[in-house]
Amino acid sequence: MELTASLLEKYSKPGPRYTSYPTAPYFDEKFGASAWLDELQQTQASGRDLSLYVHIPFCDSLCYYCGCNMVATQNYSKATQYLGFLFQEIERMAALTLPGRTVRQIHWGGGTPTYLHPDDIRRLFAHLRASFNIAADAEIGCEVDPRELSREHVQALADSGFNRLSLGVQDLDLTVQQAVNRVQSASLIHEVYGWMRDAGIPSINMDLMVGLPHQTVASFSQTLEQIIAMAPDRLAVFSYAHVPWMKKHQKLIQETDLPDLPTRIALQQLLLEKLTHAGYVYIGMDHFAKPDDELVKAQRNKTLYRNFQGYTTHKDCDIYAFGVSAISQTDEVYVQNAKNLAEYQQRIAAGGLATERGLRISREDRLRRDAIVRIMSDLELNKMEFSRHWQIEFDSHFADALSELADMQADGLIELHAEVIRVTETGRLFLRNIAMCFDAYLKQPAVNEPRYSRTL
Repeated sequence: MELTASLLEKYSKPGPRYTSYPTAPYFDEKFGASAWLDELQQTQASGRDLSLYVHIPFCDSLCYYCGCNMVATQNYSKATQYLGFLFQEIERMAALTLPGRTVRQIHWGGGTPTYLHPDDIRRLFAHLRASFNIAADAEIGCEVDPRELSREHVQALADSGFNRLSLGVQDLDLTVQQAVNRVQSASLIHEVYGWMRDAGIPSINMDLMVGLPHQTVASFSQTLEQIIAMAPDRLAVFSYAHVPWMKKHQKLIQETDLPDLPTRIALQQLLLEKLTHAGYVYIGMDHFAKPDDELVKAQRNKTLYRNFQGYTTHKDCDIYAFGVSAISQTDEVYVQNAKNLAEYQQRIAAGGLATERGLRISREDRLRRDAIVRIMSDLELNKMEFSRHWQIEFDSHFADALSELADMQADGLIELHAEVIRVTETGRLFLRNIAMCFDAYLKQPAVNEPRYSRTL
């Protein structure tokens, strides 16, 4: 794979990660709780399965790189109070859901879901199980911070039925860890990973991050070697998104300490070389998995999908999301809960849903979303099949996209054929940029303030 400074410089620009289309900045407060209630009632007979997301915002301490909706506190009573509101929200949504609908996927994110005490992990999951019809083979995942974790936490997750855990590592170099206020030794990661294997967790993912302060090729190479030796089932290696205008605490990171352009290029090359040599398949969008992993099989079979939970094998599911800032989705609607913790709790206390804003998407939105998802999941888009499905003439409908894609073909990111658009090996690093060509909203007049992190 050829990755040059000129390519990185040309395509490293602000852009969405496309966990939705249209993206969250276009959600509108005019679409609120009453509109979401109507949508819930109208879609119960759709026959679509469910995916449940639960947001636990709490962390013991602040990681300076964090881009999530989180609350750093060591006052556990806040979590106890939050669970009370969360249970109410779950009960209200369950009351609106036909009993026959099946939950195929559950994911807990944060913050740090394992901030919860082991007994509360069991209590929360038992509440979900009592409220919804969860399939026996459901994919049940949770994000895990190794710090403050105990073997009892891991056992509580296993007892509850979690079968996929994502272990937050980021980097094993002490200098990097100190710069982002997340110190966790390699021995701790080994120990926690061992607990997960001992508990029989079938699939373990490790989250890493490139572009952090003081990161070098030599230091990150050592991190990768230690991680590869542990042989996690999946790896998510995210590029650090420096957005201090959105996340004020990122100002605690000195921009002069961030890797320069040549280092970022070298880090990307290092990732691809070491992980592919170790036998991992590069799916795209920072994700690697072993060849027998479900994500790899789904990509091969063209059944991979992308939504707010990232890459998934569960395409035809409505997402019901619980907790502060959580985003729910049906085929035609997105809604987001209040992003402020106090506001979220006030809305639940008032007896309604926590919806703050949302969007009903048009047929054109759905059409373009399909194109973006296919590119990011299949790494190709069959123009003839797409045209038949949507009853359009592809080249005229996407004339704007094709003119941009022609430049990308010249740069070796894609191959443009009469019947198919295909992403090259090099292009996998630039999936966000390729998808942006199909984004009609980006072609509207620019806003004053940046909305997105850089694509690389």
